[in-house]
Amino acid sequence: KKQESKEEQDERYYRVEGSYGSFQRSIPLPGEVDEDKIDASYKQGVLKVKMPKTTQTQVNRKRISVYKG
Repeated sequence: KKQESKEEQDERYYRVEGSYGSFQRSIPLPGEVDEDKIDASYKQGVLKVKMPKTTQTQVNRKRISVYKG
Protein backbone atom coordinates (compact mmCIF):
# COMPACT_ATOMS: atom_id res chain seq x y z
CA LYS A 1 0.00 0.00 0.00
CA LYS A 2 1.29 3.43 -0.87
CA GLN A 3 0.30 6.76 0.65
CA GLU A 4 1.81 10.11 -0.19
CA SER A 5 0.96 13.66 0.82
CA LYS A 6 2.50 16.93 -0.32
CA GLU A 7 1.89 20.32 1.22
CA GLU A 8 2.97 23.66 -0.22
CA GLN A 9 2.34 27.15 1.11
CA ASP A 10 3.12 30.65 -0.14
CA GLU A 11 1.89 34.16 0.68
CA ARG A 12 -0.85 33.87 -1.94
CA TYR A 13 -1.88 30.20 -1.79
CA TYR A 14 -1.99 26.99 0.22
CA ARG A 15 -1.99 23.66 -1.66
CA VAL A 16 -2.31 20.11 -0.38
CA GLU A 17 -2.05 17.07 -2.68
CA GLY A 18 -2.55 13.48 -1.70
CA SER A 19 -2.42 10.14 -3.44
CA TYR A 20 -3.01 6.67 -2.15
CA GLY A 21 -3.64 3.17 -3.36
CA SER A 22 -2.17 -0.26 -3.64
CA PHE A 23 0.33 -1.34 -6.24
CA GLN A 24 1.87 -4.54 -7.51
CA ARG A 25 5.18 -5.32 -9.15
CA SER A 26 5.96 -8.34 -11.31
CA ILE A 27 9.40 -9.77 -12.03
CA PRO A 28 9.77 -12.12 -14.99
CA LEU A 29 11.80 -15.19 -14.03
CA PRO A 30 14.61 -16.50 -16.22
CA GLY A 31 14.08 -20.01 -17.54
CA GLU A 32 16.91 -21.60 -15.54
CA VAL A 33 15.42 -20.85 -12.09
CA ASP A 34 14.03 -23.67 -9.92
CA GLU A 35 10.57 -22.20 -9.25
CA ASP A 36 9.83 -24.60 -6.37
CA LYS A 37 12.78 -23.25 -4.34
CA ILE A 38 12.16 -19.49 -4.71
CA ASP A 39 12.17 -17.74 -1.32
CA ALA A 40 11.35 -14.13 -0.45
CA SER A 41 11.64 -12.14 2.77
CA TYR A 42 10.83 -8.53 3.67
CA LYS A 43 12.67 -6.87 6.54
CA GLN A 44 13.16 -3.19 7.42
CA GLY A 45 11.99 -2.00 4.00
CA VAL A 46 14.21 -4.41 2.01
CA LEU A 47 12.77 -7.20 -0.10
CA LYS A 48 15.16 -10.13 -0.66
CA VAL A 49 14.28 -12.70 -3.30
CA LYS A 50 16.41 -15.86 -3.60
CA MET A 51 16.09 -17.71 -6.90
CA PRO A 52 18.38 -20.75 -7.03
CA LYS A 53 19.33 -22.08 -10.44
CA THR A 54 18.22 -25.51 -11.57
CA THR A 55 20.70 -28.34 -11.09
CA GLN A 56 21.14 -28.64 -14.87
CA THR A 57 22.22 -24.97 -15.08
CA GLN A 58 24.68 -25.39 -12.20
CA VAL A 59 26.36 -28.32 -13.98
CA ASN A 60 26.86 -26.29 -17.17
CA ARG A 61 28.60 -23.43 -15.36
CA LYS A 62 31.84 -22.05 -16.80
CA ARG A 63 34.50 -20.44 -14.62
CA ILE A 64 36.38 -17.44 -16.07
CA SER A 65 39.65 -16.30 -14.51
CA VAL A 66 40.17 -12.57 -14.00
CA TYR A 67 43.70 -11.25 -13.68
CA LYS A 68 44.64 -7.95 -12.10
CA GLY A 69 46.61 -5.94 -14.60
